[in-house]
Formats: sequence, structure tokens, C-alpha cells
Amino acid sequence: MIEQGQTLPAATLSELGADGMMNHDTKELFANKKVVLFAVPGAFTPTCSASHLPGFVALADKIKAKGVDMIACVSVNDAFVMKAWGEAQNAEEIRMLADGDASFTKALGLEMDTQSFGGVRSTRYAMIVDNGVVTLLNVEAPKQFEVSKAEAILESL
Repeated sequence: MIEQGQTLPAATLSELGADGMMNHDTKELFANKKVVLFAVPGAFTPTCSASHLPGFVALADKIKAKGVDMIACVSVNDAFVMKAWGEAQNAEEIRMLADGDASFTKALGLEMDTQSFGGVRSTRYAMIVDNGVVTLLNVEAPKQFEVSKAEAILESL
């Protein structure tokens, strides 16, 4: 599993924007920026939709006021699902990034296999990334939602 002080792995994340599908190289996406990156097991799932993403939507201005250039949500879903979920959650201030094949999640060592329920998904976590380097990593224990919520990250900034 990735640790604080390590550089994010090279991978490609997808995003569906106004100009169509964009594929982002993680090295370029996180270069020269302070980023709050949080991951959810799945778009439109209960805790993710009721608490995790809405917390970052509600606190986006306060988080950015602490010097954060970008807030991004990543999930092992496709870019179409991530865009629809972001729109449904009024997440205009959050970059909704898709890790469709879980390659980024696996490279981080933060995957979990939910078997027939949904297959390989991301563990719930939040991190602060400064110029590609992880400066804070908060990984949730199974079935918990404490250390990766927006309030915890805001307090850490």
C-alpha cells in the first residue's frame, strides 16, 4: 500500500467533461498542485452518496481556502457514471475521476475484492497530495467512515 512521503503511481484516470472524454496521466494531473483526493467504493452507493461526496461538496470552499488547488473523487466506475453522479450531487467543485479498470487503485494497493457483489473496488480513503507526493493518507477500516470524511481532511489541512 502506498504510504505518506511516496509519489503517486503512474496511471490513467478518465473524466467526462463538456468537451468529451479526457484521459489524464496521473503524473501530469497532480503535478505542481496541492490536491485532496478521496476514493469511494462506488458511485451512487449509500454512504458514498449520503455522506462522503456531499461532505466534500459542502466544504469545498473551505478546503480550497486552505491552499488546495483541486479536490478530486475517484472510483472504480466508468467516466459516464462518475459524471452522472457528480451532476446528481451538485459536485461542480469536485473533479469526478474514473478508474474504470482499477489500475490506479491497484497500483496504490488500496483495492478490495467484493466478489460477486461488485468485483474489484477501491477501499474508502482520502489523501492530500502535494506535487504528486502523498503528504497525508487516511484509509478507512472496513465498514467505517471517520478518517476520510471531508471534516477530517479539512481539520488536517
